[in-house]
Amino acid sequence: MKILFIIGLFLFSLSCGSSELGQANSKAPSHQAFDELLKKHVSKDGIVNYKGFIQDKAKLDKYLDLLSNNAPDRGKWSKEEQLAYWINAYNAFTLKLIVDNYPVKSIQDLHPTVKIPLVNTVWHIKFFKIGGKEASLDEIEHKILRKEFEEPRIHFAINCASFSCPPLLNEAFFPEKIDQQLDKVARTFVNDTKRNKITADKVEISSIFSWFKGDFTKNGSLIDYLNQYSTIKIKPNAKVSYLDYDWSLNE
Repeated sequence: MKILFIIGLFLFSLSCGSSELGQANSKAPSHQAFDELLKKHVSKDGIVNYKGFIQDKAKLDKYLDLLSNNAPDRGKWSKEEQLAYWINAYNAFTLKLIVDNYPVKSIQDLHPTVKIPLVNTVWHIKFFKIGGKEASLDEIEHKILRKEFEEPRIHFAINCASFSCPPLLNEAFFPEKIDQQLDKVARTFVNDTKRNKITADKVEISSIFSWFKGDFTKNGSLIDYLNQYSTIKIKPNAKVSYLDYDWSLNE
């Protein structure tokens, strides 16, 4: 009985060590391969060469396998290691989704036959695994990145393969410089005149700021948040409206 009890405790400790999406790994994987792919196939302004990624599919799949087999250990990984992992995972698996179904005009062409907004969309499809457990892009974005980190800049870092999305950064996110990288993508997106039109008295901004307004206004107004990154100082009483979203492929 004593031996059975000890074995039971051992198995319990193993189960407790697993992450939300599967068995965790105590060491964070390298993102160097993904960095090389992004530098090679994504322009400085975020235009993606999907045909190039298709040619390098073996290298992309090898990196994705590395992510799948090395789920974050929330007890041992730093916050920066976890954040870099999940952002890169979201972007890399989004690329795989397009690469595996190319050519497509939009990621929305890949919705399930029965599409139910917020319940059953392309982002809810469980087409990959993390730590042995099936996962979806929706789960990474809403149940992990938004829920666990309370970091609104992630909205400028993850890319949904669409023109109106914040441009895909042509480098991987790395723990040692992720704060600077998040500042870079936030500043770049807010001041991108193709996706946001800002004057002192009026702002016409991305629908992202409407969909996730609560994420941006926890410590002030939406204009307060924009003014952290905008090169044009926006007046507190400026008129705010939202632009239509262009879901065409970012190629």
